[in-house]
Amino acid sequence: MSTPFPPHALHDYALLADGERGALIGPDGDIAWLCAPAWHDDAVFASLIGGRGVYAVTPRARHVFGGYYEEGTLIWRSRWVTTEGLLECREALAFPGEPERLVLLRQLRAVDGPAHVRAVLDPHADYGRGSLTSVHRSDDGLWYLNSGSHRLRWQGAALAVARGQGLAAEIELKPGQRHDLVLECSASPLPRTPPQAEQAWDATEEAWRKAVPALEHTIATPDARRAYAVLRGLTTPGGGMVAAATTSLPERAEEGRNYDYRYVWIRDQSYAGQAAAAAGTPQLLDAAVRFVGERLRADGPHLAPAYTVHGTPVPNQRELDLPGYPGGFSRVGNRVRQQFQLDCFGEALLLFAAAERLNRLDADAWRAVDLAVSAIAERWRQPDAGIWELDARQWTHSRLACVAGLRAMAAAAPRHPLADTCTRLADTVLAATSRTCLHADGHWQRAPGDPDVDAALLLPSVRGALPADDARTRATVTACHRRLSHDHFVYRFRHDDRPLEEAEGAFLLCGFVMALAEHQQGHPVEAHRWFERNRAACGASGLYAEEFDIAQRQLRGNLPQAFVHALLLETAARLAEDPDRT
Repeated sequence: MSTPFPPHALHDYALLADGERGALIGPDGDIAWLCAPAWHDDAVFASLIGGRGVYAVTPRARHVFGGYYEEGTLIWRSRWVTTEGLLECREALAFPGEPERLVLLRQLRAVDGPAHVRAVLDPHADYGRGSLTSVHRSDDGLWYLNSGSHRLRWQGAALAVARGQGLAAEIELKPGQRHDLVLECSASPLPRTPPQAEQAWDATEEAWRKAVPALEHTIATPDARRAYAVLRGLTTPGGGMVAAATTSLPERAEEGRNYDYRYVWIRDQSYAGQAAAAAGTPQLLDAAVRFVGERLRADGPHLAPAYTVHGTPVPNQRELDLPGYPGGFSRVGNRVRQQFQLDCFGEALLLFAAAERLNRLDADAWRAVDLAVSAIAERWRQPDAGIWELDARQWTHSRLACVAGLRAMAAAAPRHPLADTCTRLADTVLAATSRTCLHADGHWQRAPGDPDVDAALLLPSVRGALPADDARTRATVTACHRRLSHDHFVYRFRHDDRPLEEAEGAFLLCGFVMALAEHQQGHPVEAHRWFERNRAACGASGLYAEEFDIAQRQLRGNLPQAFVHALLLETAARLAEDPDRT
């Protein structure tokens, strides 16, 4: 069965997520991406990257699209203005999700005038490469489908017609009428009794109300709440937060920078926990401490940069032999498991220090703290891949991140036996880094022998590696302004002599970090300028990707990128504070 739903610009997608997995919805009501049962498992709808498989509800009349999230939730309302009238489709993954079974809720409503809708369900396991092995309708009008290990049940489309291997249904709505569609997808036998739409909606609404705090003390509160909802939706009950919901969305067309981000990066998880602490919302902080602590206790100095949400190794990278998203190609797995990233230990300590300041570290977490400190002492001289996962070198940021983590831990628990060890080790690492990684102009340079500046070098000072008024801190802020910024956007580093925007997109994480740096420097107006400029670089649904192409005003990279939402949340909280308190 053909699925005439081409990929859209990333700007046009919205996310549904229930903690266990996520779905991307396009402007034609097409669910173009959904992996099950877990984030890193194979996709059953994969048209986003050129595979078969889609689930769409689309107006038959000519239409223009829009949509919005219900406040403080990941409940999305697709909204179409048609030549017949106004049509909405309320959409959610039932929240919180079950580990083995997802429930996808879609409620059509003819808001103004009648509506004629076409619903298409065409699931294909294994990223679209699997076939439907059975399609049948029960006596009570429920459809049952199988593809690979996926078992699906669809209610609300009793009159659907099997065409090819998939299903298509024509749905007519009178003005004001509603119609529910409920899709289940499970890796194990489906329960005997299907879910009731009204009950599932009520439970999902209540769960989101409890999950997302008011955040009234932040600036840009609606955006801060949306960022929190995204982070919560990407976080599993076990505490692991995936870096993004997708794989293979290119950072730059035809340049090969396509990666699978459906895994938990220790660094990103630590950013999210620190953001939650800054916002005074301990639930996501506790989740991060739990996951990172478990990984440190299991692996100690051999901590990997990333894991699956189950805490297992990330699978090796492999190609899918699909067309891919335009400008890219399709791959799953990630080579990150073969890397050493020293800064992960520093970020873990910053996370634990944030938890200790709120009296949320238990004995198990303190064992993880001890292991992180020991790992830094053992490995800080070794080359590592660094925050940008490049060739192994003695990256300045990695070492300064460790200094920041050690200092934060000592300050958070000054009477703990580890405090003196943390302070001495921080002094040692900082002194050595200053000897080899300080530019003649006074700013931190990327690595020994590499005199250029890197936007990542803004973050250690924000985290307390050095005081805000330290000459090295101020010189680094100035150098990043001069060398890496344009129009209040920030780029990571210079790849070569090309203009910044020709090498890659502006890096939104760095834009929010610059806002924090300006706030720390006592420049509130500039801090708000950086915040507002980067806050605006989102899609129509308010989601952020990793990069923003400022020339074409387009999102680049996987979607949604968790660490961008984490830094938006943290910046919204920090900029509401007096800078003298931070």
